[in-house]
Amino acid sequence: MKKIYYNKLIRDRIPEKIKKHGGDYEVEKLKGKGFELELLKKVGEEASGLLAAKTRKELISELADVLDVIEEIKRLKKITNKEIKDAQKVNFKIKGGFQKKLFLFWSSDTGYKSNERKYKR
Repeated sequence: MKKIYYNKLIRDRIPEKIKKHGGDYEVEKLKGKGFELELLKKVGEEASGLLAAKTRKELISELADVLDVIEEIKRLKKITNKEIKDAQKVNFKIKGGFQKKLFLFWSSDTGYKSNERKYKR
């Protein structure tokens, strides 16, 4: 059987699903900083699934995946819901929300650095 290399963090029951379908696999149990790094990468992977969702049901499933990864990061780093809510309030005060539905085409280079990826429209 042909091998597909994923090199990514997976959920706990994925190996049993692979075996159930007659496949083999190789996994490694991550620890410490290695697990933390892969978990942070997983947020991006799961978030990219939102763009691919075609139905409301798929969107809900993808949002659930994103939230699961975020909850695991919070657990790992001992971040409380209150800390997140407080940060949301600060961010809202500084940057605002999304009620105006603004789409930025360009701006002058003021030195502000965004951490967002660039997506094609």
